[in-house]
Amino acid sequence: MNIIKLDAIGSTNTYLKELSAVSKLPNLTVVVANTQYAGRGQRGTKWEGEKDSSLTFSVLVKDVLCDISQIYDLNILTTLSVLQGISKLSKIRLSIKWPNDIMADNKKICGILIENSIKSSDQVQSIIGIGINVNQTSMRELPNASSLFLLESKYFDKEVILQCVLDQLENNLAILKQGNIGLLWQQYHENLFKINQCCDFELPDQSCFKGVIKGVSSTGQLQVLNQDEQIKEFSLKEVKLLY
Repeated sequence: MNIIKLDAIGSTNTYLKELSAVSKLPNLTVVVANTQYAGRGQRGTKWEGEKDSSLTFSVLVKDVLCDISQIYDLNILTTLSVLQGISKLSKIRLSIKWPNDIMADNKKICGILIENSIKSSDQVQSIIGIGINVNQTSMRELPNASSLFLLESKYFDKEVILQCVLDQLENNLAILKQGNIGLLWQQYHENLFKINQCCDFELPDQSCFKGVIKGVSSTGQLQVLNQDEQIKEFSLKEVKLLY
C-alpha cells in the first residue's frame, strides 16, 4: 500500500484528488496529514483536526466499483472498516450514525467524506476522507464529539490505528469484489446508531417529528417508521437526526 505522509495540508482529499489527476497512482494510495487545516465534512461542514492528536487521511479507491449504483456499498464498507479497525484497539462500544459517522457513548469520534467521480470507462474513482479524534484532551467547542483519549483515559498510537483501519478496508473491499456485499450490509445494520429506537428528527424547515429508525436503503436513504406506521425514506439533505 502506497502511503504518502505530510506534515500539514489544507485537505487530504483535495491533495489526493489533484495528485491522482496528474499521476497514475496505484489503488489504495493513502495520504496522511499530521495537521489538516481545511478539511471538509458532510453537509458542507468544516473538519478541523488538532495537530498531533487527530488522525486525518484519505484513500484512493479505483477499479473496484463498476457501476454508480454500488456507491453506497463503498460507504457502508468504509464505515465498517473504521469501526472494526478501532475496535481492535479499543474496548468502547462503537456504532455507525447514518450515513457515516462513528459514535462512541453517543459522541462522535470520527467523520467520513467520500467523493466519487465517473471515469470515461464507466469506472468509479473514489476519494475516501477519514478523520478520527484520537488523543484530543478537550472537546469543549464540540459538545457532541469526543476522542478515544477522553473515553478511555489513555493515549493511542495513531500509526497503529491507521494500519488497523487500512487492513480492514482492504479486507472489506475483497469481500465486495467477491460479491458478498450482503454480509457487510448485515454488519452495517447490526451496528447502526439508534436502530429500532424512537428518535427525534428535524426537517429542513426546522419542524421536528418522532420516528423509529428501521434501516438504510441500498441507495443510502434512512428508513424511518413514522407515527402513522408508515416507513418513509430520507436523503441526507432531507432530515437531521437529533441526539
